[in-house]
Amino acid sequence: MKATSYIMLALIWCSVNNTISAQQKASRPNIIIILADDMGYSDIGCYGAETQTPNLDDLAKNGLRMTQFYNASRCCPTRASLLTGLYQHQAGVGDMVNHRDVPAYQGYLNNNCVTIAEALKAGGYNTLMAGKWHVGTDTAHWPVKRGFDHYFGLIDGASSYFTPTMPYRPNQKLTIALDNKEFTPGPGWYSTNAYADYAIKFIEGNKKTNKPFFLYMAFTSPHWPIQALPEDIAKYKGKYMQGWDRLREERLARQKASGIMDKDEKLSPRDKSIPEWDSLTPEQKEQFDTKMAVYAAMVDRMDQNIGRIRQKLKELGEDKNTVIMFLSDNGASNESIKGPGFTPEVLAANYKPATDPTSFTAYETLGANVSNTPFRLFKHWEYEGGTATPFIAYYPGVIKPGRIERQPAHIIDLMSTCLELAGVSYPKTYNGNVITPTEGVSLVPLFKGQPWKGHNGLFFEHEGNRAVRQGDWKLVSQRPANKWELYNVKTDRSEGNDLSASYPEKVAELSALYNDWAARADVIPFDQLGKSKGE
Repeated sequence: MKATSYIMLALIWCSVNNTISAQQKASRPNIIIILADDMGYSDIGCYGAETQTPNLDDLAKNGLRMTQFYNASRCCPTRASLLTGLYQHQAGVGDMVNHRDVPAYQGYLNNNCVTIAEALKAGGYNTLMAGKWHVGTDTAHWPVKRGFDHYFGLIDGASSYFTPTMPYRPNQKLTIALDNKEFTPGPGWYSTNAYADYAIKFIEGNKKTNKPFFLYMAFTSPHWPIQALPEDIAKYKGKYMQGWDRLREERLARQKASGIMDKDEKLSPRDKSIPEWDSLTPEQKEQFDTKMAVYAAMVDRMDQNIGRIRQKLKELGEDKNTVIMFLSDNGASNESIKGPGFTPEVLAANYKPATDPTSFTAYETLGANVSNTPFRLFKHWEYEGGTATPFIAYYPGVIKPGRIERQPAHIIDLMSTCLELAGVSYPKTYNGNVITPTEGVSLVPLFKGQPWKGHNGLFFEHEGNRAVRQGDWKLVSQRPANKWELYNVKTDRSEGNDLSASYPEKVAELSALYNDWAARADVIPFDQLGKSKGE
């Protein structure tokens, strides 16, 4: 055969290969998971807020909203569970990033789980991440060691939005990383913008590879400290002077009008620690208004950056072939910046006005009770106020626009969902390690409007707080009382009517179900855990 013939065959072979690759990419969508941090159930427009979130609202209008989607009630447990499709204890993060000599509580992802990034990378995806990691602080456990091709963001759990490596706890080191190296932030830094900047750079770089991508966009907004840009704060100053009771009532009314809440759903009582609005001084009212305005501005800026990412997808011609899922890692946080866990400088900064970029403060229970409308309690507890999250899914041509789905689902489902979207199998082994079978159920049938089998039960445990949900029944307890309470969440989503005394057989049935799960998932009663070796 002549040399020219060989060249022609080679060109034909390359052309066929490129065509196959392009067809394969077209049939496999890009996948983006966007995670907010400490954002309450009612904090975006399409879930009842007065906050301006036009980009998320548009995703909801043209996609799917789920009303009963659950997280693990705290930052790192949720992140471990979301990334691996396992309950957090099975992944090694049973209690934050605290190190204990127990495999389920080692404080970083173990070798018997795979991340979504690891599974999709093996299946031909480029894997990208920007934002908060918080499931392993040592360099051996950074994102690039767990399947991500590129990473930019905060390795730790929280930081100032303007000076992100400034320690807020004694003897603390905070790290911003680019791929596998520490990164030094420059002037003009604002975390929400910076993380989105790099997400966009990664998406642009991916275009050259002719491969689909997975992006895990983990914003730190609106986790404390509440810090925002002046132009965003100006939109909201004065909007919260009507007080918390009125704000909660208006949010619930909007939730009912949009179909997020049933028409007969009741608002949980104002938290017992919160006084009557009219008992406050003018100065106290103004301080609440300011903190709420800053908090809303943080959510607003996150939404703006989601819009920037969507615009980049459109510019690159990727918008029609990208699945976007949005949720929060837990309910709103009632935490305060007080006590010996913070440096003297940060404790002093807590008393500066929230509009001051050198402040370091939180909106505490007063704001969190509004954010979690209509639910009770907050981040850390297993009531709906701790575990219920907005969930939006957007997939042009697949998800029917404007749908509202009321079936309960959980962060463990995102692994199976991503793998089915990508046509990738969940591995039985990875890097020579046996992988724990996933706990999740793919949401893809639900996205398509098809029958979805869901779960026989969903389970929750964090630092001794416990819950199990099966069907319309939810059994929940909080430490240290450790007393089971029973609620019918179909008729009482706000968990105001404890039915445990009326249905003791249901309590026994669900507690046995919980105990079986806890044994299987290696949950250890919190009071029996050894002392933590620190974060």
